[in-house]
Amino acid sequence: MTELILRAMEPDDIDAIYRWENDPDIWVYSAAHQPFSRKSLQTFIDENSLLDIYTSRQMRLVAAEQGGIACGCIDLYDFEPLHRRAAVGLLVDKTMRNKGIGTTMLKMLEDFVRQHLDLHMLYCDISTANTASIRLFENAGFNSCGTMHDWMLDSGRWTDAKRYQKIIK
Repeated sequence: MTELILRAMEPDDIDAIYRWENDPDIWVYSAAHQPFSRKSLQTFIDENSLLDIYTSRQMRLVAAEQGGIACGCIDLYDFEPLHRRAAVGLLVDKTMRNKGIGTTMLKMLEDFVRQHLDLHMLYCDISTANTASIRLFENAGFNSCGTMHDWMLDSGRWTDAKRYQKIIK
């Protein structure tokens, strides 16, 4: 696998972000349920570059290969500085999956939040239908700590979600 960097979103990432955010196969695993225009995504990139995590309570980082090519993104959201925790969302481009990129992204994020945000815990909610993500987070040391029943609606059918957490400090 090539080396990755985690960096802030850049205007040049618009094509990748547009592709990711408008992929209906991913919507079931996220809060998205409709397409986004390029303009709305560009506004999101522009506005978020001005805010820090303590103001917005979220941070989106792009994982990029050497040469700056975006291959995924990893989000921190529901950031709680008092309780020193944040939720994690992760996406690897369809063309880049099964190459260890997700594992590398989680490790890099862990190092970042430990060094720069002094977080104690990361957590996530994963649909029980998303076996690839469950495997990724379990292999990265996240532990299942509960199940939310009928948590996500997918094509008229309810699915459960598992909550995972990792104490990092």
